[in-house]
Amino acid sequence: MTIDRIFPKFNTSSFAQTLRVPRRQAVAAIASLSALPALAQFKVEITGVGMKQRPIAIAPFKGEAQSPQKISSIVRADLERSGVFIGVDAAGEQLDESSRPDLAAWRARTAEALAVGSVNRLGDGRFDVRFRLWDVIKAQDLGGQSYVVTQADLRLVAHRISDYIYEKLTGERGVFSTRIAYVTKNGGRYTLWVADADGENSQLAFGSSEPIISPAWSPSGTQLAYVSFESRKPVVYVQDVSSGKRRLIANFRGSNSAPAWSPDGNTLAVTLSRDGGSQLYTIGASGGGEPRRLMQSSGIDTEPVYSTDGRSIYFVSDRGGAPQIYRVGAGGGSAERVTFSGSYNISPSISPDGQYLAYISRVGGAYKLHVMDLKSGSVQAITDTSADESPSFAPNSKLIVYASQHGGRDALMTTTLDGKIKARLAGQSGDIREPSWAPYQK
Repeated sequence: MTIDRIFPKFNTSSFAQTLRVPRRQAVAAIASLSALPALAQFKVEITGVGMKQRPIAIAPFKGEAQSPQKISSIVRADLERSGVFIGVDAAGEQLDESSRPDLAAWRARTAEALAVGSVNRLGDGRFDVRFRLWDVIKAQDLGGQSYVVTQADLRLVAHRISDYIYEKLTGERGVFSTRIAYVTKNGGRYTLWVADADGENSQLAFGSSEPIISPAWSPSGTQLAYVSFESRKPVVYVQDVSSGKRRLIANFRGSNSAPAWSPDGNTLAVTLSRDGGSQLYTIGASGGGEPRRLMQSSGIDTEPVYSTDGRSIYFVSDRGGAPQIYRVGAGGGSAERVTFSGSYNISPSISPDGQYLAYISRVGGAYKLHVMDLKSGSVQAITDTSADESPSFAPNSKLIVYASQHGGRDALMTTTLDGKIKARLAGQSGDIREPSWAPYQK
């Protein structure tokens, strides 16, 4: 996320300087932008070729032509977006979960795995969805599952099938049935959405005529912290996603921004200017408590994020003259600089496995997504775009969702950690920003 407006050296207002506000969002707060239809459907557009993609065939599910959701297409898109698999054409096949496929024929078509299934509408209007997975190389039946669901849950079933296939073939948990949160601006309306991990099936969480920024999922995956300007100043709230009920966390003098959850879900790190300047504090996630200041700094400290083990907090500061990423103990103390490559590094995000730091670095006037291996310190730029913002890791640490501009339009993107496979999750027009990938729901 580009935060030129946080740091005074860029000649910006003190109001915006204290906030975790994207460059284009700070401008949007006072300017009229093109509208995005609030219920626009996202379309998955996958690009790139990985080094070790596994060929997999997802045969059309028997009966899905009469289903409102094409299960096989959703599953194939999920798996290809992961960067681990590449689809093998299975059009025209007539197979279901009870079929005994000719695996030699599928081997000849280069497939290493095959998924087949069926979709049947029941008399009560629900749908019976079944599938089976085959290891084509080993000629093994890898099992399957069946679901009876309402029409509204057909996409979720498809994502769960993708998760099953991914885990069976990789040994690692899939993320396709998880969710993302993001913010849109539609005319003068700001909306916080919760959607499937592919960007579809978006549900309104909160809307306002004033900006909404910095959504952050709780470790349980059931709550969202965010900043709302509805009271004409930045205030931190936590909202239960299912019920919509929310509670006030931080509404102190000055700005209250950039909430980040501790791994145990009991504490939020926030940026407050109540005592002068933008500084880091921790506060109880239940609300109503007195915040605890982490450090005394003459610079601007913002964008906190906890390490996976909860022992450290990464943050952005200009204490060295330009914005860089630092790390401090969760209880406070002396800060240690983390980023040294580049003169402008912001928006830290830590992978759930604790191995990687994703962030945005300004390179020759362009804002690009970078990934650092925290053990070795090696850094890799993984995008060729110039307006990247707000990276957030998938809960299995294998993908990153971020905001960018693609083809001249704002877009949500996902990428593998090596940058070789990217997927565009974008509407046709409008302003889409601040994605946050939910953890596995507990």
